Amino acid sequence: MAASKSPDMRTHLDGFLEYLRVEKGLARNTVDAYERDLQKFRQFLEKHDWTVGEAGPTGIRKFLAGLDQKHLDSRTIARQIVSLRHFYRYLRREGAVILNPTENLESPRIWKVLPKYLTVEETERVLEQPLADTLLGIRDRAILELLYATGLRVSELASLRVADANREAGFVRALGKGNKQRLIPMGKLAVVAVEKYLMDSRPRLLGLRQSPYLFVSHRGGRLTRQSLWLRLSRYGRQAGIRKRITPHLLRHSFATHLLARGADLRSLQTMLGHADIATTQVYTHVVTSRLREVYNQCHPRA
Repeated sequence: MAASKSPDMRTHLDGFLEYLRVEKGLARNTVDAYERDLQKFRQFLEKHDWTVGEAGPTGIRKFLAGLDQKHLDSRTIARQIVSLRHFYRYLRREGAVILNPTENLESPRIWKVLPKYLTVEETERVLEQPLADTLLGIRDRAILELLYATGLRVSELASLRVADANREAGFVRALGKGNKQRLIPMGKLAVVAVEKYLMDSRPRLLGLRQSPYLFVSHRGGRLTRQSLWLRLSRYGRQAGIRKRITPHLLRHSFATHLLARGADLRSLQTMLGHADIATTQVYTHVVTSRLREVYNQCHPRA
């Protein structure tokens, strides 16, 4: 029996992931997403005992057809195509393949899914849930106020250091995707909540321990993304809101509320840390949908 050619793909995949981390400087979550996508492709190659160069356009289409037969949605397949394109561009750059078999691939048509968001009244209800007379309640109120005031991603919030929150100037410094830094206004209520946490809660949570991170757990360690998700979800249920409350829902609410009150897209793009303004433009559809709803409800001849 001939030896399996699967190490070919494993070797190239390891090199590609290292390239994304070191040369491109992509965030860990982004690199992990590429790895998940390409592991599916690796399994496909192993099944057919192909190298990355032997798959060719026909093999790539066969792989994607298999995903479609599993009834994966168009967004998932489109993301898989993007991962394959970047992978094969890397392989060509390294001289591992002569031709890029993904060049003429067409992405499936994707229906735009408008981001869900909270109304201002719903947001206020969620922000009021943490107990103001407990150490964790004071901390969580500061977390919620900061998430809504800045539109930070949960990974960015978990990585914040004490020095990143400039309360006097009213700005927070975030380290976003691709290790790009940006400054975001905090807002007065967020500043007050963070200062109360730093004065009344954080020192007691830490005890004799030390941590560079702004938000710490009840044991004094760094807060995890999972624990943040769980606590937000609980506050949403306590507030009686049917929507699933996540850090990203507060991010969507931050963006939608700003646009509805006249913020311009470029400023919003900067605050959200979007590399492409097209990503930010999805919020204009949300605001337009809301305007149509208000018009239909209020205009006598709508």
